[in-house]
Amino acid sequence: MPRREMKSETGCGGIVGRAPEMERLYHIIAKAANSAHPILILGESGTGKEMVARFIHLSGPFRDKPFISVNCGSLVPALIESELFGCVKGAFAGANQAKDHLRAISEGGTVFIDEVGKLPLFLQAKLLRAIQEKEIRPASIAPRICANVRFLAATNCDLDQAVIQGTFRRDLYLRLNVLTLRIPALRERRQDIPLLIAHFLGRMVRNSGQERSLSDEALNAMLAYGWPGNVRELENCLERTCALTSSPLIQTRDLPWGIANLPNPEASSGNGRAGKIIPMAELEKQTILRAIAELNGDKLQAARLLGIGKTTLYRKLRCYALQA
Repeated sequence: MPRREMKSETGCGGIVGRAPEMERLYHIIAKAANSAHPILILGESGTGKEMVARFIHLSGPFRDKPFISVNCGSLVPALIESELFGCVKGAFAGANQAKDHLRAISEGGTVFIDEVGKLPLFLQAKLLRAIQEKEIRPASIAPRICANVRFLAATNCDLDQAVIQGTFRRDLYLRLNVLTLRIPALRERRQDIPLLIAHFLGRMVRNSGQERSLSDEALNAMLAYGWPGNVRELENCLERTCALTSSPLIQTRDLPWGIANLPNPEASSGNGRAGKIIPMAELEKQTILRAIAELNGDKLQAARLLGIGKTTLYRKLRCYALQA
């Protein structure tokens, strides 16, 4: 694909993408934004679930109210409870002062619960009550308080399976699942990759003042890659490449090893036509395993450089082991 096709173009709310899958997403967002119902946002790690949540908030009737984001995957249960419902002084170790509850900080606003699938069961019950009864109770002994907030939740987990396994409440799942948005993985909307590259490179040029562009070969290599970490991995790739490359024109050799050394079907075909088509799942597997091998088995570092969560990485590795 020639570089002239890397024209920057955004969809809505600063979200980059014009693929049919994204157009359908924008259509659903426009309808969901003006509703007061909870919304469940589904998508793989790195697809931009929080960005979509913020756009929903800014497009709806609560746009002038606060937007509160709580990541259940990065906090211990006591801190999650404190962030969601507030706490009184001494409610748990380290609670040296009272923390405002949702009514105080987001009355009429939006609460975004990221990685809701990792919310402990006892907090799932409190969240269910907050959604159903518009009522919360701060951590430790404190009176219940009315709270008029809108809840958005996101996950990359299979909540249907979590309900079957008993790790997620069915009643909470049904309450959150009134409206559902699914963000497509980057491999499902490859035509947006040049737009995303132009968007990220344009921002880097504005920040650094140094002109950057991709060669046609480098762009084709990025189009052929599976992007298991989705848009976040693409952004990390470009930031890393620009940091390590002084030339204004980025060549294939400047890209991370797993992208620059993907098999080239045309090069391996003697008649110049495309050779064997490699499924995207296999390309993703090769990329992950190569990254781990290159880092001498450091899985956490591999996950960080690939732009995917460690939970996602370990889940994929278990899948590869079963397929072996």
